[in-house]
This record gives sequence, C-alpha cells and structure tokens, in this order.
Amino acid sequence: MWIDAMKTTTTLISMTIFLAVGFGPPLRAEQAKGVEGDWKGTLKAGGAELHLVLHIAKNSDGTLKATLDSIDQGANGIPINSISFQDSKLSFTSDAIHGSYEGKANSDLSSLSGTWTQAGNSLPLDFERAAAGANAEHKAAKPSDIDGAWMGVLDTGGVKLHIVFHITNTEEGLTATLDSPDQGAKAIPVSAVTRDGASLKMEVKAVGGGFEGKIGPDLSSIAGTWSQGGGALPLTLTKVKDVSQLEHKRPQNPVKPYPYRDEDVTYQNPAANITLAATLTLPQGAGPFPGVVLITGSGPQDRDETVFGHKPFLVLSDYLTRHGIAVLRADDRGTAKSTGDFKTATTADFSTDTEAGIAYLLTRPEINPRKIGLIGHSEGGIIAPMVAARNPHVAFIVMMAGSGVPGDQILVEQSRLIAEAMGTPHNQALKDAEDERQLLTLVEHEQDSAVLDKKARELLNGKIPEAQVGVEMNRLTSPWMRYFLTYDPAQALRRVTCPVLALNGSKDLQVPPAQNLPAIRKALEEGGNKHFEAIELPGLNHLFQDCKTGSPSEYAEIEETISPMALDKIASWINQQ
Repeated sequence: MWIDAMKTTTTLISMTIFLAVGFGPPLRAEQAKGVEGDWKGTLKAGGAELHLVLHIAKNSDGTLKATLDSIDQGANGIPINSISFQDSKLSFTSDAIHGSYEGKANSDLSSLSGTWTQAGNSLPLDFERAAAGANAEHKAAKPSDIDGAWMGVLDTGGVKLHIVFHITNTEEGLTATLDSPDQGAKAIPVSAVTRDGASLKMEVKAVGGGFEGKIGPDLSSIAGTWSQGGGALPLTLTKVKDVSQLEHKRPQNPVKPYPYRDEDVTYQNPAANITLAATLTLPQGAGPFPGVVLITGSGPQDRDETVFGHKPFLVLSDYLTRHGIAVLRADDRGTAKSTGDFKTATTADFSTDTEAGIAYLLTRPEINPRKIGLIGHSEGGIIAPMVAARNPHVAFIVMMAGSGVPGDQILVEQSRLIAEAMGTPHNQALKDAEDERQLLTLVEHEQDSAVLDKKARELLNGKIPEAQVGVEMNRLTSPWMRYFLTYDPAQALRRVTCPVLALNGSKDLQVPPAQNLPAIRKALEEGGNKHFEAIELPGLNHLFQDCKTGSPSEYAEIEETISPMALDKIASWINQQ
C-alpha cells in the first residue's frame, strides 16, 4: 500500500525466516497419507545456513497439523496454519512468519524436494526423514508470578504496533511466545527467557529482536526496550487481565452462514505459469450477475487484503455480494495459496494476474460477460486502468485511492504528510521530503550499482540505523520499486473508455487526493472519457475508514474497516452501470 512508513513496520517486526540473513486465515488441511513424522532440511540464504525441522502429525479426523523449528535461531514450534499432502506434493504455510513451502516427495517418502517462499523471495529447500522427537515440548510447571499475557505498544513514529508476550513457566524454566496482532503474526517462539530478580530479558531470534525490562513491584507492568535491526524503541508491557483485550474489534467482519454462496477456486495465469487461489462469492439466484475482480494494494497481500487486523476485501466482497454483485478476490502471486514469485514481479506483471481473473469469470455461467468490472485499491488503482485500457471485457472500473501521478511524486508527498501528521514541524518535514526526493531520483537515474550504493549510503547516513541500510537499499532497488517510481498512470487513464469511479478519502495521507484526483480527471478528459466520477469522500483515510488525522498509526485502532459511505457509493454506482 505504498506507505513509506511501512518500512518501519516491516523492519521493526520483520516476520521473515530469512531471519537474520502482510496474511491469511487458516485453511483446511487435506487427508494425510504417510507423510507424518519429523523432517530435517537446510535453507541456504546468502552465506548463511539455517537448519530446519518440520514436525508433521495427524489430527483425530485424519487431517494434518505441523510446526516448524529453526534450530540455528532458537525458534522452535513456529505454527503452521495450513498443510496438505496430495499426489506426493506437500504444501504448507505459516502466517506467523509469512512463509510457504511446496515440495514433492520421492517414491518411498524418505525425502522432499521443493521451494521455500517468503517476503517475495524463493529458495530451494529439501527435507529428509529424521528421528522423531528431536525437539520435545516443555512440560508445564507451577505458574510463576509473571505467567500470562503481557501487552505493549511500539510507537515507530509512523505506525503503532501492538506486541503481546505469552509467558509460561515450565520444568525447564520460563518460556514465551510473541504475537504481533496488527501484522497477523501469532505464536512466534521466544528463543530464551532470562529473569534475574526484577530484570527480565526475552530474545526473539526468529525476528532478530529482543526485549529487556524491569518488572514493576506490583507485577502489573514491565518497563523496558525493544531492540531490532540496530534500532531500539521504548516498550512497556502491561499484564493482561482480560484476554478479550487481545482481540481487535472488527464489527464489520461478516459471520457465516452468509446469505450468498462462497466458493474457493483456482485458475491459471498462463502468461506467468502460475496458479492463483481465490474466493468467488455469488448472490443467491440463477444470475447472470455483474461481477468484479478485486485488486490488492502493494506488498504481498492475501485475498482479504489483511492489514493491521482489518480485512477490507472480505468486508467489501460481503457488501457487494449482498447487493447483487459477484466478487472474485485472490491471494497475490507467491502469497498464501497462490503460486509464483512475488519478489521479481512488477505492477505490470500483477496486471496479468488480474486479467487471469477476468478470464476465469468469463468461464462462469453465473456471471454476465458484458458486466465484468475491476475494483483496485491503492496499487490496485493503478492496475485497474492499466488492464481496462487494453482488455475489451472490462465494463467499468473503480479506483479506490488509486494514483494519477508517478510513484516518485506519491512517495515524496506521502513522506511529508505523514511526518507532519506525526508532529514533525512543517519546515523539517519539507527538508526530509526533499531528502527523500534526492534518494528516489538517484535510484531512478544511477545505473551503476556500486555508485548507487555508495551515494545512497551517504544520503541515508544518520537517518536510519546502519544495520537497516542494506534492507532499505534492497527495497529501493527491487524490480517493483524501480517500475513504480517512474510509471505514469495517466498513460493508461487516457486510453480508458469504460465508466470510471475514482474515490479518495479527504484524509488519505498515502495517496493524497489533492495531488491525485485532479490528475485522474485531467487524464480521463484528455482521453475523451465522459463517463467518470472523481470524488473526494470527507473524513476518510487511505483504508476508507472514518478517522481523525489520516495517520497510518490510527489504522489498527479504528474498529471500522470500511466506511458505509464508501461501501454504498461503490455498490450503487456499479449497479447503475
């Protein structure tokens, strides 16, 4: 979702198993056929080797369950959310570390050969059978005086992240797990828990971080510091008395049974040789119905576009389907249950995934082939006109916080607005934005990687921790970023002839309406499109929530997922087409 402040989020609590080198609900496990047991593998990432142990067992109903240990990082019991073994193929995903694996077993089920994918990166990973019980579970002991859940909030300056430690006493001593609810990560193993009187230290090797603090005299708080990636932030943990405190209230999330049909489907993108996993929701009745393909924002997103505890696309698809519109929403390539390589893909590549969704809807008799549209949020608002400009099957598009100017302009203005919303003085915010502009211009025009690295490090010196400079350089020079910085959405908008609804929240600090709506209007008018509306919705942020300031720090705190005003406008406009 193009939020430069998200750099802080992803580096501060970096749920990656490349571990020191966004998402999705649990899915149904398939029937097990002899793959249960312990498996050992070695993941080679750069110059490091990570030794992994995969524990697979059967549930009482015959389905599979599993956990993953990363031995070198002291991260044991990493939860596996979905696992299947069919036709000698093993697949599993871990929401806690946003990773997935696909491999094929040999004929005697003694080895697995496959690929580990995480954060858009794919690496070969083979497993071999191992002796069972390599990492036995700790046996519970009498609870200590700090057993239980402890919650705190990391204020990164741009985003506030809730952190929850679950501490348990065992016969071997204190153990713990870590949750980052706003990032959808749960039960991340804490490698070591050390207590010396009132001093408490918890090391979380799985994310390259740790916490040190002092336990309060009344045992109700632990004041200390979270350290990760060369940076440190104050963090005070408070004892959780009511476990309901740990759950985000999301009243708009629909609850089954739905008054419509929902179906998990897969379809191919032959251009990229990948399989996309999706959910299709269909109104009651025979149809044919108008249909839409939802297009997620930037970063690896699941089909619900899960972010900060919200599921915007789940809420949107539910509302539209209840109003007579069929909806197809898919996991991004290389994310959750979809195959492919996210890391190497650009916005143009993702547009072919959207066209694969259109082609799939054309095969469904319940869908009116003359009434298929696109709804894109954030980066998806770039992709929708890109596809509509070339695909005659697109009958209309909705741009939710889509842009009308190139990405380098978006990021600079975004940086300034978010900084000011977080309290940075105007002049300082302008200076920081200019620094951002210089850095992005350097990335766009310097082709010599050595020169780029040297000059960029000079610009970044003192602005972020040294340990994060390499991470930032990888982000800035990724294929996606290089494409995004220079792509001008107006090129496609001038060629869009179908009806267009462009929506922005008046308090959107990530894709500012004052910068983008006029540019969208101008491009559509220049192309001769007379069937469009470009509307600024009052009081809404980038996620289309009713908000106070529009700052990303509010996203997780707001109970509302999408404003009813936005939902009603989208549904009524589509039904008018």
